[in-house]
Amino acid sequence: MATAQVGVVILGAGPAGLVLGNLLLDGGVDCVILERRDRAAVEGRARAGFLAAHSVRVLTEHGLADGLLARGKTHTTCLFRSERGEFTLDYGKLGLGEPHTVYPQQDLVRDLIAEYLRRGGEIRFGAEAGEVTEEGAAARVRVRGGADVTGRYVAGCDGHRGTGRAALTARGTRTARRDHGVSWLAVLVAAPPSLEAVGYALHERGFAGHMARTDTVTRYYLQCPRGTDPADWSADRIWTELATRLRTAEFGPLRPGPVLAKAVVDLRSDVLDSPGAGRLWLAGDAAGLISPSAAKGANLAVLQAELLALALEAALANGDGTGLARYAADCLPRVWRAHEFSHWMSGLLHGPAGADDEARYGRQLQYARLESLRTSRAHQDFFAENYTGI
Repeated sequence: MATAQVGVVILGAGPAGLVLGNLLLDGGVDCVILERRDRAAVEGRARAGFLAAHSVRVLTEHGLADGLLARGKTHTTCLFRSERGEFTLDYGKLGLGEPHTVYPQQDLVRDLIAEYLRRGGEIRFGAEAGEVTEEGAAARVRVRGGADVTGRYVAGCDGHRGTGRAALTARGTRTARRDHGVSWLAVLVAAPPSLEAVGYALHERGFAGHMARTDTVTRYYLQCPRGTDPADWSADRIWTELATRLRTAEFGPLRPGPVLAKAVVDLRSDVLDSPGAGRLWLAGDAAGLISPSAAKGANLAVLQAELLALALEAALANGDGTGLARYAADCLPRVWRAHEFSHWMSGLLHGPAGADDEARYGRQLQYARLESLRTSRAHQDFFAENYTGI
């Protein structure tokens, strides 16, 4: 097969790969993105939608925020419900005073693809990377059924099951991991938000979450047993269970609508000891998977893409490898801080099941955490700074 050579070969057209590609083009680095799915699948995949202030700043500074600034919704509050009542936390006035911007990830991905192509970048959709090998001062990416590509560097942004991560771990890079033992049924519905804020409901039947996406689409979560088949959950069952856990009899009804999609998410987290070496460097889920408890995944992807772009630009422009040598030290402390808060959130939201003494004890601790969050300004400032920070 013929071989093309570029400065950086990027694996994956998700937020990490697309932000990295746009930043590299902005810095004068030629790159190509290889994406195994077709464009319609990439642009239509509904995922997270909460962008931290840092992510918005990065996107704005690099001319990538027109869509989210025009159509994104600023959120500064979240709501908690339990058998002990309801309270709203105005985190935008706490901690560092930072908001979230709610902008569906598929909309952001469409924006990033359009801008990357406008800047002259190349994306090869339907190009599945099969192997990454280093060849002296370059690295070769084998493309299944297509032409191989070589680059001075390869950036693996193709997820935790992707080729980039597999190539790095095959060299002996270790992984720290945790299975949180919790699963969510993630439901996307064609209905306006039912709450003015993000809603977290603690219930003896399990956690339920309400996440606004747009004026006409809302994301809900229902804690479910591991191994649950989404097909077992009819629309009627979903709405009945949401009403129970969100305590609509006490706080008012939900706005119903057709179920657009449903899937089970197992809450797992892992972090590679090093996000790269030699000619291969990772960002986003490829470098570490974080549970969705605190909506940090896309924001970590933007952070890592920003740091990796600066490091690669310096290495390619003048042979300065300082940034790549410091990449792990620059991003891992912030990655682990996000993981610590996500783990804390998981403990707050998910009480132990059962009626035995130990389960009852665990649930009382859960409610004690929630009460502290309701009444302690110090606890509220800690929550706000970590909830919006990255």
